[in-house]
Amino acid sequence: MLHGIDVSAYQSSSYATDGLSFAFVKATEGRSYVNPRLTAQTKTAREAGLVVGFYHFLWPGNLDAQAEYFVQHAPERAGDILAVDWETTSSGTHASNAEKDRFIRKVKALRPNNRVILYTNRDYWLNVDTTSYAGDGLWIADYVTAGKPRIKAKWRFHQYTSEPHDKDVADFADKAALKKWASEG
Repeated sequence: MLHGIDVSAYQSSSYATDGLSFAFVKATEGRSYVNPRLTAQTKTAREAGLVVGFYHFLWPGNLDAQAEYFVQHAPERAGDILAVDWETTSSGTHASNAEKDRFIRKVKALRPNNRVILYTNRDYWLNVDTTSYAGDGLWIADYVTAGKPRIKAKWRFHQYTSEPHDKDVADFADKAALKKWASEG
């Protein structure tokens, strides 16, 4: 099992990368927010030789505009992974299943050579999601033993804690297998 991290503006730009194989960096949210540490956090991951992913926090509505905003700001490089973060917004709403699915498909159309995956928590996956559509893979948040999320679905990434920061594992034999998968977009 490979170890990784996901970071946003709440984390340092010079986060520790020892023992990590991948990092997801928050890029955008809605149609107006860009992570002010996006460039520096990306640089930290690339300099450490990590597989890099970017995620967009999805809001309901304006799906095409959000997808375009995301790909406009997320660096474009072969082998990077793109993810949609689907959960409850700060206003207590969330994108519908159809909106989540449309966003993933739109990002895939805009970036056909990158893997596009779904990040969501266990509650959403089991109780809100009705389509089970996760694009190229599922990144599940369930704060239990690393690599043992309490779901039956096939997953690629598992966020297993948020203390002291978001930590993840990936279900790949080794870093080379993860790089190969990511580059096959």
